[in-house]
Amino acid sequence: MATYLDTPNHVHRSLSEEDMELVHALQINGRASFTEIADVLGISDQTAARRWSRLRSAGKLRVLGLTDPRRLGNSVWLVRVRCTPDAASSLGKAMARRTDTTWVNLDSGGTEISCSVRTRSPGPEESPLLQKLPRTPQVVDLSAHCSLHLFFGHDLGPINKRGPLTAAQIAALTPPETPDRATDATPPVPLDDGDRHLLDLLARDGRAATGDLAAATGLSPSTVRRRITELRSAGALYFDVDYHPDILQQNFRAALWLEIDPSRLVEAGSALAAHPEVAYATATTGTANLYASVDVATAQLFYRYLTESVAALPGLRHTATAPIQRTLKGPGPYLPTTT
Repeated sequence: MATYLDTPNHVHRSLSEEDMELVHALQINGRASFTEIADVLGISDQTAARRWSRLRSAGKLRVLGLTDPRRLGNSVWLVRVRCTPDAASSLGKAMARRTDTTWVNLDSGGTEISCSVRTRSPGPEESPLLQKLPRTPQVVDLSAHCSLHLFFGHDLGPINKRGPLTAAQIAALTPPETPDRATDATPPVPLDDGDRHLLDLLARDGRAATGDLAAATGLSPSTVRRRITELRSAGALYFDVDYHPDILQQNFRAALWLEIDPSRLVEAGSALAAHPEVAYATATTGTANLYASVDVATAQLFYRYLTESVAALPGLRHTATAPIQRTLKGPGPYLPTTT
């Protein structure tokens, strides 16, 4: 799930329409060649490469090759840590540096940290972080909710809903590797040491050249190409665009926890996923069984969203919100900033 979302005015102040077309194309297929992108956008491949190089070298965005934890037999936990205000920033940064965390945020005026934690088992007992946090003196309260079903996220972000490309352009860029439909009985995708090394490299640069990946892993270029295709087809590997926090500013972001009648959860989750304000949505364990990350331009628009779109969700029993103050880590490896 990319960090992009805001009103059209914010989009055009941050990135040009031409840049947005390129970003939309990369969100659809992060490994597409510049020739493929250029053919769809109606520009030269040199122009596409030059735009990408400018955005990337300026630190504005990066393409990441990420893994779906469920296809690898892992679980995802949404964790909320309430702590003393003086400890939130340092504790949040320490959590962001961990390899088992993503989307580390400071919430609720800096008194709460939220993040996603990946574990290798269905329960939290194998997570060193979840075992350590309750014993941390600065932690006042901790809750962890297992993500059960993803309604919107991973390789899909708000730009997929409102990006500038047409349906025909989107179809032309959609990669041929269609992930298998995984079920509860589908076994995890097996990985060997070469796969893990390859995936680690792609998590840092999803557009790394095949030759560079081959040299770094000791695999042949043909093996690298084949394994990327196989892992994408199995749904274990997907590509996402990560944005620098200063590029597409979200003036008001919030975590939204909803309690939905279980008989209406699928219906409500599907409806929530279609909202243009929603950047991520998943069913979870706990009383609040539906979670979403919401991005809007102002607090007033968030109020309207709550009282109109959210209030109309089927089976809604209760809502809880927490404003997101700052994102310390997004979907990929931690990149500390100077601010």
